[in-house]
Amino acid sequence: MDLLKKYINLSFVQFSPKFGDVESNLKTAYHLINKAEPGIIVLPELMNTGYNFKNISEVANLSESARYGNTSKILNKMSFDLKSTIIAGFCERSNNRYYNSAMVLSKGKFLGVYRKIHLFYREKLWFTTGNLGFKIFEVDNIKLGVMICSDWIWPESARTLALKGADVIAHPANLILKRLCQQTMPVRCFENQVYAVTANRIGKETRGSESFTYTGQSQIVAPDMKILTRANSNGNSVRSVKVNVFRSRNKNIHKRNNIIFDRQKQYYLL
Repeated sequence: MDLLKKYINLSFVQFSPKFGDVESNLKTAYHLINKAEPGIIVLPELMNTGYNFKNISEVANLSESARYGNTSKILNKMSFDLKSTIIAGFCERSNNRYYNSAMVLSKGKFLGVYRKIHLFYREKLWFTTGNLGFKIFEVDNIKLGVMICSDWIWPESARTLALKGADVIAHPANLILKRLCQQTMPVRCFENQVYAVTANRIGKETRGSESFTYTGQSQIVAPDMKILTRANSNGNSVRSVKVNVFRSRNKNIHKRNNIIFDRQKQYYLL
């Protein structure tokens, strides 16, 4: 067991992005982020553009460079001013391809991106499957993993991050399946002994023939499955919880059982 303690604030920002109005969405995010305690702050999936694209042209017009786009510049400045790490979903353009991505910015430094691996529904029409794998970002001696929305359905997502040493999983999301993710993430946290911050959006997007109602209920979950805080299904919300993230480095679930060392890989199918 790691006897060290490392207290940090984990926060989520929940709101309803207006489709295609990047300037307005960034203003809303700016206002809400300032309500969070300094630490690790997670925003929803595609928080600057909205989610319900109608065609590839909209994706192309709203996509940005991860490092040099306006969204990155604004949020990076905020991360510096607030002495925090910000994880935010956005539509990434790279080498003439588009990705459903999350940028990681810490105290004025661009740390990198995670590109969503498990694409959901019509995302497969617009985005390329993520090609960077599940990554760990080092932040103040904390190991931060990132996954996006429907990645939660595949247990391998959180397990891979845990095997790579994640203390915290940042989880930007645009969830539409009622309560399922919110009920499942405590299990993901227990089976991997990690903290998770799910930052979901709210509202309804009707564009063309497609209409999505987002479930809200952003939450922060501890390794023992305890929901430390959860937002309502509607309404903007910013919640912060101070935790000892090194708690996640103790993978013992009982005196003789360790969630990692007791794995019997020879019996698992690949």
